Amino acid sequence: MTDEHQPLADKPRPHSDQKTRLKLPQFLPYRLATLSNRISRTIAALYSERFHLSIPEWRIMAILGDETDLSASEVAERTAMDKVAVSRAVSRLLAKGRLERHFSSTDRRRSVLALSPDGRAIYREIMPLALSYEAHLLAHLSGEEQAALDHLLQRLESLDLEMIKTPQHNQS
Repeated sequence: MTDEHQPLADKPRPHSDQKTRLKLPQFLPYRLATLSNRISRTIAALYSERFHLSIPEWRIMAILGDETDLSASEVAERTAMDKVAVSRAVSRLLAKGRLERHFSSTDRRRSVLALSPDGRAIYREIMPLALSYEAHLLAHLSGEEQAALDHLLQRLESLDLEMIKTPQHNQS
């Protein structure tokens, strides 16, 4: 295993008196982001040409396939996407007839989104492809490794990342 992708537990940790230097290939946020991007691009190859969908468009359709009648802000929150990116993708999906916008049945001032019949049909075609790709990825991990990965991801996802500060930030 190269030093570049050395497991986190095996990496020497810098001492407080040493100068630290960021080694990007070992930096956890970078590794998570690049892995996510690689996986997203691979899945996108399964649907982009056939259905003419971008990654943000598919993420929105996936969320709305699971939960309907969400506002654009709620979609942005659930996908962790930038609100501007969500707004642009929603506009494209509305123009393509894959989404519908209507007022909430509980609050007539609130605009919500849902998959159109065409959007729902596309969702039903893509979902098995996405699930098959996930199964292919997970097949490379033992059941124990899959459980550990799920546990670790849940722990990281449950952190209040906005509140975490480095020791340097806490001193101010």
